[in-house]
Amino acid sequence: MKNYTNMNNLKKYGNPPFSLAVIHGGPGAPGEMAPVARELSVFGGVLEPLQTAVTIEEQVRELKEILEGHGDLPVTLIGFSWGAMLSFIFTARHPHLVKKLILIGSGPYEEKYAARIKKTRINRLGKEDLENFVCLTETLDDPSAKNLNETLCNFGKLMSKTDTYDPLPYEDEVLECNYESFKGVWEEASELRSRGKLLKIGKEIHCPVVAIHGDYDPHPFEGVKEPLSRTLKDFKFFLLEKCGHQPWIEKEAKEKFYSLLRNEI
Repeated sequence: MKNYTNMNNLKKYGNPPFSLAVIHGGPGAPGEMAPVARELSVFGGVLEPLQTAVTIEEQVRELKEILEGHGDLPVTLIGFSWGAMLSFIFTARHPHLVKKLILIGSGPYEEKYAARIKKTRINRLGKEDLENFVCLTETLDDPSAKNLNETLCNFGKLMSKTDTYDPLPYEDEVLECNYESFKGVWEEASELRSRGKLLKIGKEIHCPVVAIHGDYDPHPFEGVKEPLSRTLKDFKFFLLEKCGHQPWIEKEAKEKFYSLLRNEI
């Protein structure tokens, strides 16, 4: 029996008040946080906003409208991957709407760490998968190519091979892959990071911030821990052993991850 209400760009889990919100990544991968939302709904109502906008400003505005319309404010924001960075930006812009920020598998906040992601992934691929990686990457870099949403989904499935340590059987719950959102938002985010603006806006965050990261995640944990430790006033960092990008599907880390999350919400 499902325990959520489905709207066009929002799912609700559990019963009100809705004081938790889980923010998916991608950009353009709505639905991937559903397992976490279900798990946490035992402890209180959970919102799962589904990003539809194709720019950072629009995604911030969209999230604000959802939280103000359905959340018990201020909320605890739990962002994953790109969703962690979006939650970081949102909290800096609207600090009165967020009482706590939890970042899971976040991308790095300084450009010097970013190149390591691709290098780590390539080093983990076999010959056939590497050829597929090159082909998919070239297609995604060509806006005139056809079936880009499908290509993005295939790229995500390939990256799951490089990004997981020892995954449990799991269902991919991404509802759709949105190339337009992926391309538009990520280009903006990369520019913010490379110019130092992403980290700079963190000075506007005054609530407690917690980062949870897997030691096998291709996104280097140092790129989260070190910059945010220097920037945020109230920051805690947890590194999970034998854990990839999505802690909730990892055999060795799932229980510890949820234990940490329950303690922090």
